[in-house]
Amino acid sequence: MTFFDSRWVQRPDHVAEAPDDTLPAGFRASGVAAGIKPSGGLDVGLLVCDSPEATSAARFTASGVLAAPVIVTKERAHLHALRAVVVNSGNANAATGRPGLDEAARMQGAGGMAAGVPTEQVAVASTGVIGVQLDGQKVVKGLLEANGQLSPGGAVAFADAIKTTDAFDKRATLDVQLPGGTVRLAAQCKGAGMISPRFATMLCFIETDAVLSAQTADLLLGVCVKRSFDRCSVDGQLSTNDTAILIASGASGVEVEPEGESELRFGEALDALLRQLAILMVRDGEGAKRVGRVVVRGGHQGTVEAAARAVANSPLVKTALHGGDPNWGRIAQAVGGALVGTAPLELDIDFDGIAVMRAGNAVRSDLAALQARADQDEVEIEIGLGGWGQGGAETEVFFSDLGHGYVTINAEYTT
Repeated sequence: MTFFDSRWVQRPDHVAEAPDDTLPAGFRASGVAAGIKPSGGLDVGLLVCDSPEATSAARFTASGVLAAPVIVTKERAHLHALRAVVVNSGNANAATGRPGLDEAARMQGAGGMAAGVPTEQVAVASTGVIGVQLDGQKVVKGLLEANGQLSPGGAVAFADAIKTTDAFDKRATLDVQLPGGTVRLAAQCKGAGMISPRFATMLCFIETDAVLSAQTADLLLGVCVKRSFDRCSVDGQLSTNDTAILIASGASGVEVEPEGESELRFGEALDALLRQLAILMVRDGEGAKRVGRVVVRGGHQGTVEAAARAVANSPLVKTALHGGDPNWGRIAQAVGGALVGTAPLELDIDFDGIAVMRAGNAVRSDLAALQARADQDEVEIEIGLGGWGQGGAETEVFFSDLGHGYVTINAEYTT
């Protein structure tokens, strides 16, 4: 099964899926069961970069309520190069006050000892239930075991240890051909619910053995996050714990030179990797059956963004997507509701390539063809704001449908 399986993400010609799950040179990882998850599954992950010359970049949630590990890691990420990541699942360590901060700091210290790196170079991340105190002692004990299991092939266990309601692992290992040689690029990601544009509810850890300056790493991660995790929505809910971290060991000796061909190629590979991971999160959206992509053009950036988010987060649009119902009237309603006071809005809508509305009026279309498009696993909606506004902005959002599974999972999440 190929990693790049969405029609909306093209694998660059200079990128190949690696024949094994081995991490980039200079990295080791592991995942263990520490008793945090009631299920008894893997719930503590450890990722280590052995290179003292590593560089890193990070992005975090925009939420006004930050989990303790986000607060702790943000304080260090802009001052030091991160070389290790400690993650627990089963408990978000969010809204836990001073005790939560203390436990996050304990995780960081124990992670430094287990990884053999300075504490200030350790990132911590948590995911799970909000408002429950984390038993940091379980994490510490788990790290002792995780240390003994660290290996270049540990990405599989690490990816499993960071999951919560995820139905499947979200990870990939790629080989990227650059002008100076081949580098490896890998990522492990989790996320299935509480996902919204302006970053998603997710954790993502990215490793490469390319030589990246801190400035280049920060630039590329920022751009690629905006085109991937910022562009997906399951339920329109912004998380307290979102974290994305890129670490470069430099162990390959192949340099990504700023503003050159190597930066372009590496950026294309990172962009494709993160966009496919974002789509996998949406596809795994807690009971989801289909994935939608809404593209809005015309008007100004604020208007296209508002329209796209309104469609992606509309319960009416999402339930129709789940049922394979090509009810494009719900799309028109969502856009109109987002852009109040703009009537008469000259709205164009194409439902997966079939024109259904032009200049605000319905057009005759083949109902059988519409139904066939609605029954696909991936459905695209294109919206033109027509003559309203003078701009020519464009945006996209990937979104999941909304079905019975989502209600069941979230109605019983803590019980």
